[in-house]
Amino acid sequence: MKLPKELYNGVIIFIGIGLYFILMEILGLADLYYLRLFNVLFVFYGTNRTLKMNYEEGKTVFTSNATSALLTSLIGVFLSVIGLITYSYIQGGDAYLQSLSKTFLFGGSPSIMTYSISLLFEGIVSAVIISFMLMLYWNNRLVSDNQ
Repeated sequence: MKLPKELYNGVIIFIGIGLYFILMEILGLADLYYLRLFNVLFVFYGTNRTLKMNYEEGKTVFTSNATSALLTSLIGVFLSVIGLITYSYIQGGDAYLQSLSKTFLFGGSPSIMTYSISLLFEGIVSAVIISFMLMLYWNNRLVSDNQ
């Protein structure tokens, strides 16, 4: 059974982000908030890969490609948030989360679910922005190739 490319590339996003954050933790760089922003590169990679596959298959309809790109990035985001929740509970629950929130964007002491839901919303917004940025790139590339 062949997995849909959106699911396959969404899992690639999840694995990339997971390995990146585990590597940051091992190297002792998890407290550097600006390094956390590089996870967007994995979302770009997986989403771009889906769009590239679509165009190689001859699928050039803007709406179906936009849906495919958005689905890929959302799968990666949802799996990453689920992974964060699981990892946080394995590492000690709210006590582990408090070490993250000191160096991140939260004040006070958020629960794992509050933290994860806010990251989920942030991830959804990032997924939409990245998907449409890549759609503009691929749409312009396709148009200029035909002229």
